[in-house]
Amino acid sequence: MRTSIATVSLSGSLTEKLTAAARAGFDGVEIFENDLLASPLTPEEIRARCADLGLGIDLYQPMRDIEAVPEDEFARNLRRARHKFELMRRLGADTVLVCSSVSPHAVDDDALAAEQLSRLAGLAQESGIRVAYEALAWGRHVSTYDHAWRIVEAAGHPALGTCLDSFHILSRGSDPKGIEDIPGEKIFFLQLADAPLLAMDVLQWSRHYRCFPGQGGFDIAGLVRHVLRTGYDGPLSLEVFNDVFRQAEAGPTAVDARRSLLVLQETVGRAALPEPVVPTGVAFAELVTPDAEPLTALLGALGFTRTARHRGKPVALWEQGDARILVNTGPAVRRDGTQLAAIGLESPDPAAAARRAEALLAPVLPRRRAPGDAPLDAVAAPDGTELFFCATGRPGLPDWRADFEDTDPAPVPATVRCIDHLALVQPWHHFDEAALFHRGVLGLHAQESVDVADPYGLLRSRAVTNTDGSVRIALTVGPAPTDDTVHAQHIALATDDVVASARRFRDAGGGGGLLPVPANYYDDLAARFEFADGELETYRDLGILYDRDAHGVFRHCYTRTVGRVFFELVQRDDGYRGYGAPNAPVRLAAQHAVRALTGG
Repeated sequence: MRTSIATVSLSGSLTEKLTAAARAGFDGVEIFENDLLASPLTPEEIRARCADLGLGIDLYQPMRDIEAVPEDEFARNLRRARHKFELMRRLGADTVLVCSSVSPHAVDDDALAAEQLSRLAGLAQESGIRVAYEALAWGRHVSTYDHAWRIVEAAGHPALGTCLDSFHILSRGSDPKGIEDIPGEKIFFLQLADAPLLAMDVLQWSRHYRCFPGQGGFDIAGLVRHVLRTGYDGPLSLEVFNDVFRQAEAGPTAVDARRSLLVLQETVGRAALPEPVVPTGVAFAELVTPDAEPLTALLGALGFTRTARHRGKPVALWEQGDARILVNTGPAVRRDGTQLAAIGLESPDPAAAARRAEALLAPVLPRRRAPGDAPLDAVAAPDGTELFFCATGRPGLPDWRADFEDTDPAPVPATVRCIDHLALVQPWHHFDEAALFHRGVLGLHAQESVDVADPYGLLRSRAVTNTDGSVRIALTVGPAPTDDTVHAQHIALATDDVVASARRFRDAGGGGGLLPVPANYYDDLAARFEFADGELETYRDLGILYDRDAHGVFRHCYTRTVGRVFFELVQRDDGYRGYGAPNAPVRLAAQHAVRALTGG
């Protein structure tokens, strides 16, 4: 199917928007009137620019407050329409969007609305233009798609059809099944937008919080299936009003938008993409650092041992149980502190995973590789983290560990089993994109977004995970994006005995000790839960936090931060599924306090 995007969905000048849409692979655009009015290009030049880029102009929008008005006002509306139709002729656009009226002069008279829309369509037809009538969710008298369709049907003009908009339909709770009663040839256009489920005024919801399909809470795929059953064969077009997108760079936003439509088309059976290859575990986490000493001291105190080093690069492998950390001190490392740069994901079929990623506009990253290096493919997540597709220790497939030579370490008893989860801080404008990327490209399940109270605002978090929880990634965005010490990435390490692991870390003196937790927290725990004799005192002594959900118990504690990374020791019992979110405000406040005392 053709794909299109409204220029209002992207930031920048009209020229920048058109270029971004074309590079992302869209077939066409909706020209938003304000973008044209602000452009120094003539309509003919815009038409030529679109043609050069391979873009069709699928819609010109919007025309407002046209129908069901007194005759003298409608005469003025027709005069306005003549100018718009002439402009559209010069532009090369053949369909115009007419929104249901919000004018205080509009009357509640469907027969008058149908008659005036029919006259408008007659004028449009003389210029080779079709009129797509859309019900705004906040329309004065027409606010539902079925009402708009009844008016179009009553008008009975061949140049008049309806435009369906997923936001206007689903935000009102309308049943989209009735779409199937509309003949496909009378659906002139389909606009798509998702949105988080919010309890607020629908106009403000629409103007500020729309997002691309798959990033919100609406059943966009279900609505599209109803539309396709009518025989509709027009484009799938995105019309998204969003404060973040309007400020973010147009190019990446357009790629995110196009990816959302590819995933949507796959979901409704209209795109043949490579099958998702869901990762089955975490092979490694790679930390880059300009100064390895504080990090290696921290890893040693956590019980890790340096087991190998890369044959041709300044990268060391640290292991404990099945948890593997790579420490990269290469010359290309940024000098602003330790950070999580890459994640190795165990994949049942690394090559197929890479093909899936490329099909969803995440091309394999170029990589400097010596002749004997394992041929690992990696793609970049929206935040820049490199994701490697790995097959560790599987016969017949390249093993990344073959690039390393052993350093013959002395064995150390392991208390850490594996990497439980990773927390990645997202740039503020990539949060929704990141959730869609991990769901669409990697096949992970995205959980509901949660808000966590930080002393200086709210932190949003959304976890993505595979079915058995062997891959868990928490995506977060904080209120202070430049505060890298507190809103840092972290690696959570799974242990069967968090008390023993915490004691060993404390006794080793690594990283300045565990993060201190205020006594008030434990006083509150005593009021909320019952503990065995001495249990709460042990948690208080070690700085261990505690949570329960319907499935089990969670105990966890944190190291101090090194650069932009800290570690968490976690013990999940009886099938606990969460991440200790109720304790996050305490952790964040403690990290702020440590930073204030130490200055870093």
